[in-house]
Amino acid sequence: MKIFSIKSVPVTHWSSEKPLNFRPSFLTIFILCIGLTLFGLGESLLITSGAGNSPWTVLAHGLSIASGLSIGALTFIISVLVLILWIPLKQSPGMGTLLNVIIIAAVIEWSLPYLPHPKHLEFQLLQAVCGIILVGFATGLYLIANLGPGPRDGLMTGLQRVTGQPIAWVRTLIEIGVVSVGWTLGGSLGLGTLLFALGIGSAVSLGLFCVEVISKR
Repeated sequence: MKIFSIKSVPVTHWSSEKPLNFRPSFLTIFILCIGLTLFGLGESLLITSGAGNSPWTVLAHGLSIASGLSIGALTFIISVLVLILWIPLKQSPGMGTLLNVIIIAAVIEWSLPYLPHPKHLEFQLLQAVCGIILVGFATGLYLIANLGPGPRDGLMTGLQRVTGQPIAWVRTLIEIGVVSVGWTLGGSLGLGTLLFALGIGSAVSLGLFCVEVISKR
């Protein structure tokens, strides 16, 4: 399907001309912030679902077991290492890269106490799926703003450009690789983790498609 074969981030009338833009339009900044806010909310839905951690958290957990460092410290280290991988991929950061860290973390911190914590597996999985879909749509919003991706999304778009493969496939393979390493090292996972690893690539591709269609109306 065309939706899942998207190979680049679409450009709309409100996209920034370049990531390193210190004077973007108000509309571009507004949509970027909305996208990052929804992204944080989607992550919170996954966390509170109780169905399993995200693949990158599984990796941090596994590395924590192997190294003795805290999960928080390793999450930071992993982000730095991913940013270093941007160099050979020729990825450009921007204010969106910084806001990615600030806004998403703030939304997760604020929203966690107010979201449901389902006890039954079917509701846990439903909430996890809702979180994955929301993260995918939110990723489409903030990436199309073109003010710089977050560390992991930058890795995705960089590898896509190098390989020429659809974004859905690239993201899925990244997540499967990450969760596999984390699980091998002893990181804990659940059905929600597997749903995220297998579904986030398609969700991001769907998000990019939907945002592009909406922006043309």
